[in-house]
Amino acid sequence: MIDPTDRPHVLMMSEITADGKLTLKKGASSKILMKYMSHETEILLHTTRAEYDAIMVGANTIRIDNSFLTVRYVTGKSPLRVIPCSMGDIPLDANVLGPDAPTVIAVAEAAPQDRVDAIKKKGVNVVVAGKKHVELPLLMKILREKFGVKKLMIEGGPTLNWHMLHDRLVDEIRLIHLPFIVGGSDTPSLVGGMHINDENEMIRLTLKNYYLCGTNLVSEFDVLYGRE
Repeated sequence: MIDPTDRPHVLMMSEITADGKLTLKKGASSKILMKYMSHETEILLHTTRAEYDAIMVGANTIRIDNSFLTVRYVTGKSPLRVIPCSMGDIPLDANVLGPDAPTVIAVAEAAPQDRVDAIKKKGVNVVVAGKKHVELPLLMKILREKFGVKKLMIEGGPTLNWHMLHDRLVDEIRLIHLPFIVGGSDTPSLVGGMHINDENEMIRLTLKNYYLCGTNLVSEFDVLYGRE
């Protein structure tokens, strides 16, 4: 666990169904469910983006959703877009590689040079943060020191969310609850990859706030990890 002063303060923000799912099924875009957020909640999401220095999602989320990750519904500056993509295989027509906001693509040393060169030609920043795969603690340190990122929000899928929590890099979680049940044993949920042996390995949260935003319940938690 790196010193919190060496990394940004991190908020994980996500919409989830009543049964904790992010999408309708594996491989489906989260935008399908996000259509059912109330307008007030959309405003909350974009206001939060405008309050943060950077926003991060995983490369697979970009492949599926092709989001812009910009501020649109409120007045404010779009945050720095950060995409961990170890092998540099992000689609070159991805919206995050466009001119709407600055972007950092984090790759590993193992990423093929031709892919890295192609990304750089799109006019975005490429940083190396690990040998065989992107090491998130190192990426957080780079974002803090090189790009001056003090506050980072993640709108990630289950894989990125798991790795960020596993590396103890998340400070807060804000959930937008959608009143639906979608089911499906392989439907992506908020956090994937977590296989624990007993309750002592659970990541503990403390509820600090909850409120209605339009018609959506929003809950806010601090992440405790091993702290009391």
